[in-house]
Formats: sequence, structure tokens, C-alpha cells
Amino acid sequence: MDIRIEGLTKHYGPQAAVDGISFVVRPGEVLGFLGPNGAGKSTTMKMICGLLAPDAGAIHVGGRSVLSELQAVRRHIGYLPENNPLYEDMPVLDHLRFAARLQGLSEGRIRERLAEMVRVCGLDAEKHKRVGELSKGYRQRVGLAQAMVHDPEVLILDEPTTGLDPNQIVEIRELIKEVGRAKTVIFSTHILPEVEATCDRILIINKGRIVADGTPADLRRQAQGRPLVRVRIEDAPSGAPPEALRELPGVEGLDLTPDGAYLLQAAVGAHIARPIYRLCVDRGWTLTELHSPGSRLEDVFRDLTLN
Repeated sequence: MDIRIEGLTKHYGPQAAVDGISFVVRPGEVLGFLGPNGAGKSTTMKMICGLLAPDAGAIHVGGRSVLSELQAVRRHIGYLPENNPLYEDMPVLDHLRFAARLQGLSEGRIRERLAEMVRVCGLDAEKHKRVGELSKGYRQRVGLAQAMVHDPEVLILDEPTTGLDPNQIVEIRELIKEVGRAKTVIFSTHILPEVEATCDRILIINKGRIVADGTPADLRRQAQGRPLVRVRIEDAPSGAPPEALRELPGVEGLDLTPDGAYLLQAAVGAHIARPIYRLCVDRGWTLTELHSPGSRLEDVFRDLTLN
């Protein structure tokens, strides 16, 4: 089931939270909805779900208008908000059963869907616990199960990995990838590695407007004219290499990596490997690493949103 957005606009007072955006999400596609805090991601997702009314524009889900056929459209949408609201005193199965009844499922269908959600979301070991007794990761699993219990064709997931530890993030990522094979998914986040690992396509929004739309590879290619160079230097005075490297022609930026190497950002069209090698020879420093790891999606994101 596709999602079609045309000229969507939403103002809060004089500020345009969403400013005339248009895009399409195809059936079976996982779209990464990316942007800095306050860019308009959550507002857009709430309008798609019919929780906020737009000031202008059109939203169609499976050919039906969210504005004029809201109840019919909602049956096809599962929504996981950023602040996952759950009834903490309810056991997991009772919580999911309650959500299924709200969606109008029959008792026979509810039994089928609960068994399926427990399996798909990995809740078997926790299904008899109260929601308040679960870890953050399992609460997110319950939230996903609740969003999917009525088997919607469209999933809207707003920051589903916020606050999770690295192991939980991987688990939720794999779960989203699995369910995304059969559903249309919009996955909102500001965590770039999550987008690359999970999504088929990336849409970047900044100040309420779309500033990029393409696959991770498409967007990464935009930065390939400004390559990165990774450098490791030994036998040098403390603090000397960063200062000297920054002064080389063509070097636009320098970061220190967690393992002690330097990551240099080259200017467009600049070739900085040879000057780095010559610098080390002239200073008598031992150059133990010099290579280009390619371009980063972070570079595209920063170029498009830092303005």
C-alpha cells in the first residue's frame, strides 16, 4: 500500500513546522525519515496517521484520503510514537488483546494475531509479565506488536530505537527489516547508522522542507568529491600532528577517532595524501596508516542541515 504526500503544510503560529513537502513511499519500501531535532519529522508522521490536521496539502494512503476517509485509512496504519505509551499495570498479552479489540478484531482473529506478534516480536519469554516489569528493549517490542496487531499494510515508526542500548538497537533494527519485507514502513530517526542499516531509501527534512531524497548509496555519492583520509602517526611530539595537518593545503577538517587516528576531510577536488606523506618525512614522524575510507552519509547530512 503506497503513501502519497502532496504539498503538506503545517504551521505553529508564524512558524512553518512542515512547509509544502511532497513525496511517495512505495509498497514494501522502508523509508528512513531523517532530520535534526525540530525538522518536522514527528509532525509529518502525525499528519499521515490523522492525529494532526494539516493546514494545506493532501495525504493519500492506498489511494484513500486521510483528510476525508480517516477511519477507513486508520485500519491500514500501525503507529509507534516516539514516547511509546503503554499501560504498565497490564500483562503483555492482555495489553495486546486490548489493543486488538480497539481495532475491531474478532476473538478468533485476536488469538491468531497475538500468537503471531509474540513470535515475530520475540515476546514469548516475557508475554506473561506486566509491561512495567519489562526492559526498555522489550517495551519497544510490545509497542511494535501493538502497532502491528491488526496487521496493517503501513507502519509509521517514530524514533523506535531512542534510549536503547547497542544490543537492543540491533534487535529492533532486525525486527524492522523483517516486517518491512511485507509492509510499507516510514522509519523516523536522527541516527545515521540506523538509517543505512535498515532503510531502502532516505528522505532528509530540514526546517520543514525536503532537502534530499535517495538511496543511501545515492546520497553517499554526493560527498565523494570531498573524500576522507585516515592517518595514523607515531614518534611525533604531543599535539604537533593535528596542528600541522590542519595547515596542509586542501584540508578542511580534522577529527580524532576513538582509536587515536586522525580523520581528515579534504576540500572538493583536493588530493591530500601526498602532502601528508611529505609532511611526515620532513618532520621525521613515522606514518603507520594512510588511506581513504570513502565518503560518509554524515557529510551529506551536515551539508544539507547546517544552514
